[in-house]
Amino acid sequence: MEYFLKLFLSGTAKGSIYALIALGYTMVYGIIQLINFAHGEIYMIGGFTALILGGFFFSNGMPVWLVLLFSVLLSIIYASAFGYTIEKIAYRPLRGKPRLSALISAIGVSIVLQNFVLLAQTEKFMPFPSYLPEFSWLQPYKEYINSTQLIILGVTAIIMVFLTLLIKFTRIGKAMRATAQDMHMAQLVGVDVNQVISVTFIIGSSLAAIGGVLICSYMGQINYYIGFVAGIKAFVAAVLGGIGSIPGAVLGSFILGWTESLGTGYISSDYEDAFAFVILIVILLIKPDGILGRTQRQKV
Repeated sequence: MEYFLKLFLSGTAKGSIYALIALGYTMVYGIIQLINFAHGEIYMIGGFTALILGGFFFSNGMPVWLVLLFSVLLSIIYASAFGYTIEKIAYRPLRGKPRLSALISAIGVSIVLQNFVLLAQTEKFMPFPSYLPEFSWLQPYKEYINSTQLIILGVTAIIMVFLTLLIKFTRIGKAMRATAQDMHMAQLVGVDVNQVISVTFIIGSSLAAIGGVLICSYMGQINYYIGFVAGIKAFVAAVLGGIGSIPGAVLGSFILGWTESLGTGYISSDYEDAFAFVILIVILLIKPDGILGRTQRQKV
């Protein structure tokens, strides 16, 4: 039972990591039905930005909490600027065109960003310092869960609640829901669809940047390729829970995290990536729209 608890808590922390990225995927898809495959690279860029800025701030003698604060804030701003620019340059001109065009554009942006960071940094893994505090009261339980995992879990919960409240009770949230339901009708009633989509990309990129800082602090390393792997896993989690649904993205992420952790613990770590896709296939065979997804009927 003790071994199972360790694996379960480890899977919970891993699920929180996937959720931070999957939320951005599901928000963009919910608005414009686009799989933004460059989202994982935004997460990677957020992590590199925090690494570079953190080193600069540390060298100037800033205290750790200020380094963390400024690194996260500036990473969010930088990643949001990337997300906004990508939407405006790579996706907006293709709006109204066949979906395959936007999908190919997303894959192209992902490759471009990977190579941009590869040329600007290095192909090797770089050490990433832990900016997160250690909780002394958690020391007796550190073999089950550490401070970084707890912080990631707490941040994920806060973000999920914030996004839910934002979409349900704010003006921009109402505009997002209108755009997601019928983009053309939303334009007719005065919704600035371009602004809504840009805001959605900015919010999604901000979440990716936060995830990049937290996850790289947890892993202790970073390189140019981490965004691709994490992005694919987060995409699987979003589809698993029901892409377009915020609670579904979080639920799918936790299921994926638990499956990988328990599978590697009881079967073999060699099949860690395979477990994700096996459970995805099973869920989609049973419920093609995902666990919390809704069947969308299209008028012909």
